[in-house]
Amino acid sequence: MSPTHTFRKLSILVAAYNEEETLTPCLDAVLAAPLPAGIEREIVVVNDGSLDRTWEVAQQLAAAHPEVRVFQQPKNMGKGAAIQRAIKEMTGDLVIFQDADLEYEPTDYPRMLRPILEGKADVVFGSRFTGEERKVLYFWHTLANRFLTLLSNMLNDTNFTDMETCYKAFTAPALRLIPLESNRFGIEPEIAAKVARNRLRMFEVPINYNGRSYEEGKKITWRDGLAALWFIVKYRFTSNYSDTGKATLDAMEQAPKFNEWMYDSVKPYLGERVAELGVGRGNMSKYIRRGRHVLLTDYRLDYLTDLKERWSSQKNLQIGKLDMTLRADYEQLRTFAPDSVVFLNVLEHIEDDRAVLRSLHETVPVGCRIVVLVPYGMGLYSEIDKALGHFRRYEKGELEQKMTDAGFEIQTQFFFNKVGVFAWWITKHFGGQKQLKPWQLRIYNALTPLFKCLDGLPGNGLSTVVISRKAS
Repeated sequence: MSPTHTFRKLSILVAAYNEEETLTPCLDAVLAAPLPAGIEREIVVVNDGSLDRTWEVAQQLAAAHPEVRVFQQPKNMGKGAAIQRAIKEMTGDLVIFQDADLEYEPTDYPRMLRPILEGKADVVFGSRFTGEERKVLYFWHTLANRFLTLLSNMLNDTNFTDMETCYKAFTAPALRLIPLESNRFGIEPEIAAKVARNRLRMFEVPINYNGRSYEEGKKITWRDGLAALWFIVKYRFTSNYSDTGKATLDAMEQAPKFNEWMYDSVKPYLGERVAELGVGRGNMSKYIRRGRHVLLTDYRLDYLTDLKERWSSQKNLQIGKLDMTLRADYEQLRTFAPDSVVFLNVLEHIEDDRAVLRSLHETVPVGCRIVVLVPYGMGLYSEIDKALGHFRRYEKGELEQKMTDAGFEIQTQFFFNKVGVFAWWITKHFGGQKQLKPWQLRIYNALTPLFKCLDGLPGNGLSTVVISRKAS
């Protein structure tokens, strides 16, 4: 894959605790490290409540070098907390973690960054155990590292050789996507689990490693190793691994029968040339794209990159970035000239939904159908709606009126998923949850044939579907 982004600044994040002797030579090496052409550097140092002169040394370095920015934690809070603080303070679009000692060599930066700059990776781990000369250290420490890496790989379905490595490089958007929680050394298994759960593009490269002995100041102990066992399991099964919207889309993949039912409900209105807006992870796209000329759009580049890789060999498929809040992005619809534009569970995320409908009317051809599914009934508005970023659930006739005001001609309206009204009411009043869980979707998926039969009963649905047309 060719590069799709030009990077300009590398943020090097340094968590420092009682490193007065090594901080200066470490940052000297970081400042001298070669970087790819066109990339500047900033070094974000977070002093984690050190008891020695680390903070004084850090301030002196910042005064001497404008690239160095220093921050002070109120007390010793742990490596993970220091890294989280550094992430909040960083300004680069590339990121590397750097320990404040002399175990890792900044000369490896170009190797760490290469897969990202070549457009092949979102995150790169540097492995201490592959392909390089290395210092001989503790057998049991190494064995423990490899056991923890093995367990992490088994649970996350990855094949890293060094999960506990300090050297990790990210694109800044990929790193900010991950909600980090661990305040201490648990941050390593947490990151390994959450990059896998987010299905980021992961690479691993060999690095040089000059490990310290405990006499030289190494801080991690067997207690941290035991704690890592718990963190590996905890973060593999946590629901807090990404933003709520992405986690919900991932959960929806556990309900293929439900997704296919939703697709079947709008299939008769689609035609041969279909533009799908707000495709997300492609849960609906995998049905819509079959046997049609299709344009798939979303505002999130990480979703689009994943879809390009997944369906790169499919003919008659285009993928484009379309932010539904930006009028200029709709012009690609004029060029594509769709028979229908479909967006399911999307419009409720946009504050000015009328502007979306006006932009569509201005850019789609005469005769084009607009197929929209949105959540129904403000009385059901819940914490899940709020967490998902829903501005509203639509009331009776609301969407139809807004489509008419935009110039469309209403063809039909029907409700979808009537049994879901009861389930949503239960979660609102008794569940207290802020996102759908994969196990809930698996149960719903198993019961979908029954729910589909019951959809013929009178009453409102959890969603309303409105079909309109651009008249001449």
